[in-house]
Amino acid sequence: MKVDILLGLQWGDEGKGKVVDVLAPKYDIVARFQGGPNAGHTLEIGTVKYVLHTIPSGVFNENILNVIGNGVVIDPISFLEEVRGIEALGIEICKRLVISTRAHLILPTHRLLDASSEASKGKEKIGSTLKGIGPAYMDKTGRNGLRIGDILEPDFAKRYGFLVEKHKQILATATGFTYDHDKLAEDEKKWMNCIDFIRTLKCTDTEYLLNDALRAGKKILAEGAQGSLLDIDFGSYPFVTSSSTTCAGACIGLGIAPSTIGSVVGVFKAYCTRVGSGPFPTEQLNEFGDKMCTIGREFGSTTGRRRRCGWLDIPALKRAIILNGVTCLNMMKTDVLNDFDEIQVCTHYMLGDKQTDQVPYDLGASNLKPIYRTFKGWGTITDISSYDKLPEELKIYIKFIEESVGVPINLISMGPERNQTLTR
Repeated sequence: MKVDILLGLQWGDEGKGKVVDVLAPKYDIVARFQGGPNAGHTLEIGTVKYVLHTIPSGVFNENILNVIGNGVVIDPISFLEEVRGIEALGIEICKRLVISTRAHLILPTHRLLDASSEASKGKEKIGSTLKGIGPAYMDKTGRNGLRIGDILEPDFAKRYGFLVEKHKQILATATGFTYDHDKLAEDEKKWMNCIDFIRTLKCTDTEYLLNDALRAGKKILAEGAQGSLLDIDFGSYPFVTSSSTTCAGACIGLGIAPSTIGSVVGVFKAYCTRVGSGPFPTEQLNEFGDKMCTIGREFGSTTGRRRRCGWLDIPALKRAIILNGVTCLNMMKTDVLNDFDEIQVCTHYMLGDKQTDQVPYDLGASNLKPIYRTFKGWGTITDISSYDKLPEELKIYIKFIEESVGVPINLISMGPERNQTLTR
């Protein structure tokens, strides 16, 4: 058996949660391989809407095991809140969940370090979610971090105290940044109570669990968070996340070999959005961007921040497909463009006096301008049940994207619910 991978090809928020929920019944295991509570995977099932942050999106399917891989960073407080929210829906989530002993922990002081770092940047802010993600990954690569496996050791309190003291020393040197010591003490007490809860769950070396499952013929879907344009190596650096969001990150974040990878499903919106700072060549700071935001309800599921909106960027999409080895595409939120008479797509860039279809090193270069091709709008598609019945204008749009990137689109989302999905 092979591990199929599902990941985002833009700046996150592509609709991965819905796709995983739609595909999940075909799999035995859904495994998250990177990111943390900065993720926000929204699922709408009937009248129920739920946003998952750390827990894999297969949790609403009772026969699926959900694995939080070693590449994920976990905030025990937000994790427990997420578990309790799912349990309130009548789902026995703890029976469906396994956590890697090698997943790193986000401490309350990581959040303070995140806020201090962002405040020091002034106008150059990255747009962090302030969840402590970056500092937690910094401790991981700096070989200082605490992992899930550490909470099972008798000297965990000592390890925790040592790292917290180091964080406090750093915070003490931060110019112009202060924090409430009493509030931190309260958060630490709450954090430790949540650690006690995590000890009751199944925490194991999930690299063995996943590889044993493959040998037993089990089907596994690896779920990514954020998007390829936010990858720490290949994203619009420094306005990126702190983990590897590409296909290669699944191998590192789950402990699986490259040879075990099967299909790679790339998820993208029919347009583009971005949260926070950073370059966005096709951004529409006009009525078109406002219309996409309003119709698409483009507000961050994690932060609530308004998403920046713009037209589809083919060079950026094609590069993400190359980096990930994408074998098929899922186009999301197609219905958001229903009311547009004309729709534009960036096909190339002008970089100074040169035309290119490659994403440059500096995506925010002042002399970079998108070149657009205009398409006719397609009208309402929400209730269409087969590809043949789609408006010809939408078929032209789909065909153009497929020919431009060289990969077929096999799923088209026409609304937020499970049944508003067209497969080819």
